[in-house]
Amino acid sequence: MDIKFLGASKVVTGSNFLITTEKYKILIDCGLFQGKEELERLNYEEFQFIPSEIDFLMLSHAHIDHSGRIPKLVKEGFKGKIICTKATKDLADIMLVDSGHIQESDAEWLNKKRNRAGKPPIQPLYTSEDARLSLNYFDPVLYNQKVQLNEGISVRFKDAGHILGSSILELWITDKADTVKIVYSGDLGIKGKPIIRDPETIEEADYLILESTYGNRLHEDLNGRTSKLTNIINSTVSRGGTVIIPSFAVGRTQELIYELKKYYENTDNLDAFLKVPIYIDSPMAISATEIFKRNSNCFDDEAKKIIFDGVDPLNFENLHFVRSHQESMRLNEVDFPKVIITTNGMCTAGRIRHHLKHNLWKSKNSVVFVGYQAEGTLGRILKDGVKNVKLLGEEIAVLAEIHSVEGFSGHADQSNLIDWVKEFKKRPKKIFIVHGEVDASQALSERISSQLGIDTIIPDVGHTFKIEDDVLKAYSGELVEPLQRKENIKQELQEVFNQFENIVSKTNLFIDDKLLEKNYDELKNKLLELQRELIDITLLLGK
Repeated sequence: MDIKFLGASKVVTGSNFLITTEKYKILIDCGLFQGKEELERLNYEEFQFIPSEIDFLMLSHAHIDHSGRIPKLVKEGFKGKIICTKATKDLADIMLVDSGHIQESDAEWLNKKRNRAGKPPIQPLYTSEDARLSLNYFDPVLYNQKVQLNEGISVRFKDAGHILGSSILELWITDKADTVKIVYSGDLGIKGKPIIRDPETIEEADYLILESTYGNRLHEDLNGRTSKLTNIINSTVSRGGTVIIPSFAVGRTQELIYELKKYYENTDNLDAFLKVPIYIDSPMAISATEIFKRNSNCFDDEAKKIIFDGVDPLNFENLHFVRSHQESMRLNEVDFPKVIITTNGMCTAGRIRHHLKHNLWKSKNSVVFVGYQAEGTLGRILKDGVKNVKLLGEEIAVLAEIHSVEGFSGHADQSNLIDWVKEFKKRPKKIFIVHGEVDASQALSERISSQLGIDTIIPDVGHTFKIEDDVLKAYSGELVEPLQRKENIKQELQEVFNQFENIVSKTNLFIDDKLLEKNYDELKNKLLELQRELIDITLLLGK
């Protein structure tokens, strides 16, 4: 068995990992490369595998840097299943089709230039119709549902706390009679974030693929981020300016709505002039907000309580949703103080570029970044302090105040990542550090090695790692203290049998049959796991 790293290696975008066994090929994520031109060119290269040979694609979440090449994958022959959570499927329905429209628009714009230069036209990476066709291959599963895909592969999705539907993947793969457990962190969120639940912990892994977006830094105090943002808004409004907030349509925008609602509805004695209109200028963000509301079962307890009390947690009096281009353009034709939250979060495309063109050159305005800005993006360039930028064919002076409120990041920082790995009861033999720029990946790697004593690898794109045959047998954890583990399994088996008896005793009570059936299936899976593990340890010990 081997793992091949085909994206998000020493960069943040293009997540794509291939696991090859004797019988099967499993893909984890299939994201777009974003940022520098040389990175984006990678999207047009051939896959380093034959798409029709891929049996399963495990999708951690719907963000385009993890899902954006799925339509290309299907277009080039993939016919397998795309396994993800229901909320991820719902978000992918709008995000991939929107990405297809962007690919078509970009190709159309480039072909006008190529036509004038006498060059042949190019085809879009994929179309919106290609994206719609790819949605037919999605097969949603529930959180914490261990799914046996075939005789050699099982998977379980745990909540990653990053965006709605985001997941940590637990993969059990049997190859040549050995079973190895591979865990992929996906994009990990932060404890205490609003709306969605905290990232779940994982107890054991043989190998871990770990993100490192903020592997070299610590976030600002989570509790102070809303105050920092509203202070910037109020200061800008007081001088008659407009606040532009580039935001990711999925996750970040809904979090901003939620926090601003609490601020405007719960702040006593707030001057009326400070209660400015907040515009969500993004059709996708508006659609995503509706999907959030339809998947409130993924919310944390605080958000669920608000809904239970009959209150919409994602709406408030001075919030306005803008769908049409005409409405969006009118926002720049009026000069009253306001806040415009719009996509895209890294300023690489979309309505944000128009708003920046009309507002960057005014010193009374502010631009606030609330998320990660990849190297080479316009957002990163502005954040780094550039004085002039070219926008939509015009040179624009950067006179507006540029702010960054990193407390709104959806990614765990270095401390969060280390703490999450510490929760493993049986720590992985090796950790592959991915989804981070070189400095961030290196800093996290050094911290894990020195603090936790776990071997780490920072793979290059194209790097293949072969799983050693003698490392792990058919259970999770290294081959240490097998006798003690055998005794522990016996205790766990007894606990499972006790729970079976408890379920049987309730069958005549007025209890939801579906709940009983779910509990029964979970216990059955656990029983099979323990029995297999006990057999393998017994064979290993020869007794």
